[in-house]
Amino acid sequence: MNEDRKYDLEERTAAFSIRVRDLCRQLKQDIINREYISQLIRSAGSVAANYIEANDKLGGKDLRYRIRISKKEAKESILWLKHILTNESEELEMERLSLLKEADELMKIIAAILRKLGD
Repeated sequence: MNEDRKYDLEERTAAFSIRVRDLCRQLKQDIINREYISQLIRSAGSVAANYIEANDKLGGKDLRYRIRISKKEAKESILWLKHILTNESEELEMERLSLLKEADELMKIIAAILRKLGD
């Protein structure tokens, strides 16, 4: 894996997690959204955390495992982003859609890495 690209993706996954956090802070905390927000924050953070851990060079098995988990968490983030209610706020809806696109792109990038690793 190219070192510059590795760290770019580390930064990109971390930025995704922070953007999710910032969106969630602005969402209405009703009984429906509360659970979705909680799940989304966990999955978005896990995309970044597992990708960063994968790059710690603890061996091929650990690398593939962490990359697989990162991909799974990106897919889960897509699910929760589809469920989150923005309550007709155009600004929040635009950010939700942008994050949905980013989660999908991250999932595809991570899936490509996994294929290159021979999973």
